Amino acid sequence: MTREEEKIIRIIDSHKDEIIAFASDIAGHPEPGFEEERTAAKTAAVLRDLGLEVHTDLARTGVRADWMEQDGPNITVIGEMDAIGCRTHPMADPHNQTAHACGHHAQLAAMIGAALALADEEVRASLSGSVSFFAVPAAEYIDADKRKRLKKEGIGFPGSGKSELIRTGAFDRTDIMMTTHVHMVPVSEDLYLGNPACNGYAAERVTVRGKAAHAAIDPWDGVNALSITSSAIQMMGLMRETFREEDHVRLHNVIRKAGDVINSVPDEAVIETKVRAGSLECIEHTMNMVNRAYEGAAYAFGGRIETEPLQGYMPIRWRKADQALIESASQLGVSFREVTEYDFNNACTDVGDLTHLFPVVNFTFNGFEGKLHGTDFRITDEEKAYILPAKMIALTVYKLLKEDAIQAKEIIQGFQPVFDREGYCRYVENSLKTETADSRKQEA
Repeated sequence: MTREEEKIIRIIDSHKDEIIAFASDIAGHPEPGFEEERTAAKTAAVLRDLGLEVHTDLARTGVRADWMEQDGPNITVIGEMDAIGCRTHPMADPHNQTAHACGHHAQLAAMIGAALALADEEVRASLSGSVSFFAVPAAEYIDADKRKRLKKEGIGFPGSGKSELIRTGAFDRTDIMMTTHVHMVPVSEDLYLGNPACNGYAAERVTVRGKAAHAAIDPWDGVNALSITSSAIQMMGLMRETFREEDHVRLHNVIRKAGDVINSVPDEAVIETKVRAGSLECIEHTMNMVNRAYEGAAYAFGGRIETEPLQGYMPIRWRKADQALIESASQLGVSFREVTEYDFNNACTDVGDLTHLFPVVNFTFNGFEGKLHGTDFRITDEEKAYILPAKMIALTVYKLLKEDAIQAKEIIQGFQPVFDREGYCRYVENSLKTETADSRKQEA
């Protein structure tokens, strides 16, 4: 190890209790997406105390701390702030019914620990580039009603915090993203290095319009919106045998409304539908199948549908483990494995959007038990969940930016983005345009 690397580890170890206390505090005060006011304030205060230039209120609650005075590539370290809706979790907030059952508090603690080390004057002086520490809002799914409210309040892309931050230009100075998370795929090792391919998703809210009638006297005069909905969902179930295994399609529905009173034919039903798949093309294709199911069922019963597209996440683009990650894990003497091109995560994350614009250096970590988003999720090893990832982030950033940032520059030069910011925003905006059944028929 270099002298700077030894100092990085020493600094993080000396602040171990502080890092753990920060994580425990965040875990004890969970907040939902775009509402992480306390979490943001707590994070901003710690970063400000390190002498960093702190910017707040980015995408409403986002916090970015910079030291930008040095020439060279910028690495942006991401920490997600929001909690997941999980009212049965023992640490759920009784008012907002969220809990840190996805380990985002561990991410934030690791980011803070890395900031403590990288803000050291001697460490900073050895780097040929700059680092930003970015606490981002709203990584978890946001329902349609809340999205509508956020849109009225000025959030242009309310589907996710990272998407809104891309839209507003908050990442314009970023060259490389660094992300981490508790293990999202079954991994027994302490660390999992690299970015496995991962599903993206699209979603929509569908309102089914029928016709009310008395359920006993003249039901034949009505058009049952619930029957249309049930038929459409049944058709979607029958479609599943056509989904190719390699496309990793997952299809989910939740009925938000299905009538008002039991003695009337339901004249309105509201459903949210979510399609996951491993490519943008497959997501679009499957969503078209879903819409044909709704339209066909509505036609059969004499009703109609209204579709409101909801912004999703893009699939994660696979990236192998960078040499800096491998070297850092090896120096720390922990167990690890590297991602392969055959690994796949069927879940979704808005990190996928980042991978379409930036090279993303990623690893996941252990130190917990239970299921993600589940009542039984809990941190069981604070060293592995908070301290180890802090060391991994700091050491990896150091390796990427030392010696004229050779490794960072190689990553940047070898990366081919799918979108720039303008192209990304145009793609998202086009995906949110409401199409009628007639317009889809014309295109076909």
